Amino acid sequence: MDDSIKQALIDIVGQSNFTDSLIDLVSYSYDSSDHEHRPDAAVWPTTSEQVSGILTMANQRRFAVTPRGAGTGLAGAAVPAGGGLILDLCRMNKILDIQIVDRRVVVQPGVVYADLERALNPYGFFFPPDPASGKVCTLGGNVATNAGGLKGAKYGVTKDYVMALEVVLPDGRIMRTGSNCMKSVSGYDLTRLFVGSEGTLGVATEITLKINPKPLALKTGLALFPSLKDAGQSVADIMHSGVIPSVLEVLDDNSIKVLREHADMDLPDVMAIILVETDGYTEAEVSFQMDIIIDLFKKNSAMDIQAADSPEEAEELWKARKSVGSVASQLRANNISEDVTVPISKVPDLLTGVSNIVRKYGLPFVVFGHAGDGNLHPKIMYDPSDPKEVEGAKKAADEIFTLTCDLGGTLTGEHGIGLAKAPYMKMEHDPVALDVMSSLKKLFDPNNILNPGKMNLDE
Repeated sequence: MDDSIKQALIDIVGQSNFTDSLIDLVSYSYDSSDHEHRPDAAVWPTTSEQVSGILTMANQRRFAVTPRGAGTGLAGAAVPAGGGLILDLCRMNKILDIQIVDRRVVVQPGVVYADLERALNPYGFFFPPDPASGKVCTLGGNVATNAGGLKGAKYGVTKDYVMALEVVLPDGRIMRTGSNCMKSVSGYDLTRLFVGSEGTLGVATEITLKINPKPLALKTGLALFPSLKDAGQSVADIMHSGVIPSVLEVLDDNSIKVLREHADMDLPDVMAIILVETDGYTEAEVSFQMDIIIDLFKKNSAMDIQAADSPEEAEELWKARKSVGSVASQLRANNISEDVTVPISKVPDLLTGVSNIVRKYGLPFVVFGHAGDGNLHPKIMYDPSDPKEVEGAKKAADEIFTLTCDLGGTLTGEHGIGLAKAPYMKMEHDPVALDVMSSLKKLFDPNNILNPGKMNLDE
């Protein structure tokens, strides 16, 4: 990137919102995945017009632009694979409007998920998708990756709540999609096209979201199982029982062992733990749902079942699930953290299959995740300085993706494709679908300046 481009960027955003210092560029060279590549510069725009000016120039001068939120992504979507410019949207962080009567909010992309939750709490409303990184991740990143979370089985993912967008296209034009209405079937659904596009088609600079009234009651329970198959069958039975729990999480035996040995948790020697939560508007409603779930746990050979009678007891039951990812990461310097997803009926096959695959390579691993919507997180730890472990981790991931697709599943339920899963797109999508995706990328971004290298769209 030559000095004339850098000066033009400074002219657009101001000196204080531009950097090409080495320490900043190193910070922007990676996200929460194992991928890295250093950009040439970074900017912090504060208006849609500035974003428009930057993309107009990038399109004319042919340099890559990578949009970025908080960098919490696990698939390398925010890594500037093509070098060029990082477009950090964190300073566009205003909640522009809250309309409770219309059940919607309007935010800028740099608003942190937890800040929106705090703003909605006094009204008794919430934004249901709740990614694990909610304390720091930005809503622009949530939209770009179509993020999900713990409550996806009942409440869905980000795309289910995005009503409208203001988007800056790669050529600098500013476009509005969607409407402020709860229902709209006017024209092509361009809003959904941009949600989950990982910053390859445009940059969202304003987001209109649907919000929900917050449930007034909830109940938390936990069950221990002698086999992964029994735990997986419990999940399948619950999800067609007529009860839709707000949370249905699973931890495999390796997760339990890691927590017992490395976090000093007093956990039994069992093959699986399922954590469940029901929510609603009366205590009678949530207790009725939980009773049905407990009966299904018993039917599937649960060894022990616990139900919380207070918020403190519920938090104690949650402790293992909330800790497993960070504790497992301590076992090696690097890890592959996946989010493969299968139809609910295939959860037992995925649980047992993943364990059988990774055990062959002698690597530490855990399997946990959102069993209620078929979204599991195999997390494989490895030493990047050990070629055997690096190769083993890669082969295990390859086999997990193959198993998932053979079960009719998808490569990603919430993390996105990014760089990490781009090589596997052909495994899931047929040639015609991939051709259509590539054609859309070329239509919106013919010069391939916006987040190049992601999703295997510009092979």
